[in-house]
Amino acid sequence: MVKAGLEDVVATDSTVCFVDGKEGRLLYQGFDIHDLAEHSCFEEVVYLLWFGRLPNKSELETINRELRINRKLPDEVVRIMKQLPKKALPMEVLRTVVSLLSMYDPDADDNGRESTIRKATRLTAQMPTIVAYWDNIRNDRELKAPLEDCGLAENFLYMLKGERPDELSIKSLDIALTLHADHELNASTFAARVAAGTETDLHSAITAAIGTLKGPLHGGANQEVIKMLLKINETAKAEAFVVKQIEDHKKIMGFGHRVYKTEDPRAWHLRRMSKQLGERTGDLRWYEMSDIIEKVVRREKGLYANVDFYSASVYYMLGIPIDLFTPIFAMSRMSGWAAHILEQIANNRLIRPRAEYLGPTKMTYVQVEER
Repeated sequence: MVKAGLEDVVATDSTVCFVDGKEGRLLYQGFDIHDLAEHSCFEEVVYLLWFGRLPNKSELETINRELRINRKLPDEVVRIMKQLPKKALPMEVLRTVVSLLSMYDPDADDNGRESTIRKATRLTAQMPTIVAYWDNIRNDRELKAPLEDCGLAENFLYMLKGERPDELSIKSLDIALTLHADHELNASTFAARVAAGTETDLHSAITAAIGTLKGPLHGGANQEVIKMLLKINETAKAEAFVVKQIEDHKKIMGFGHRVYKTEDPRAWHLRRMSKQLGERTGDLRWYEMSDIIEKVVRREKGLYANVDFYSASVYYMLGIPIDLFTPIFAMSRMSGWAAHILEQIANNRLIRPRAEYLGPTKMTYVQVEER
């Protein structure tokens, strides 16, 4: 039986991630996302996804060091970025530069596990640099050299804004990166595994994933959420706005999920961060509007908020430009994509499904003069 969008079709075995849609649980290599968000850091999650276990102190120090010393981009790549049209979308730039970096990677042609981990480490370190540099290039701002004395979240905010962020901002982004790191066979991860299944290189598989994530049905929902909040702009107008949207049968982004039948566990943490960031600035408007919208949609439509809904206000209150929301998703998901690529190449078989043919079968060729 054909299922549109391959809904509920099991395509592979995996130990990387488990999405329990019925119970609303998300596990990375067996660890609950709530435990990881509360106690872990993004770098620790990267190690967990790639190696199947949490690192000891020495292993964490090693992966931290490797991620910190690989943040720089080759000078030639930066020069090429400066020649790109400034109207280019950040996701277009990210896709293009990741592809370009394969030409400068010393392990480019080696698809062995160890070399793939080295390539994945470099890309995980470099992608935040690409995103931050592009925002500065297109706005004619000075490019800040990556720091080597802090985590990925802090370094990204520093390169983006040119100053050291405060602890709440660092922690908020670090948790957001952890929450977005993997989510089983979503569209971009499946694209990465399909590409890897052909025995192409890591950079090509990641480029395929980024191209897939660029699509608005996958990676752009939180951008639409913040545009909605900006349009409403006042807490008092939120309920009437969303009720009208429902009456007009218009889609409200950030709600519902193909797998979860209850609350997305990631939304719980992002909701809390949205409130904390609002309290810090004394402007709870974005959180309060989100809270009202969530309650109305739950009441009227029976839908739960997903990861995109509250991540919109979190990123916005961190001062991140709206069109960087999806590239930040990619910065985080790079870790999960790599984990699935490593799993694919470890026991590879070319992914080649069939289609249910519905067309004619007995057509007769007619010469062009007689048509």
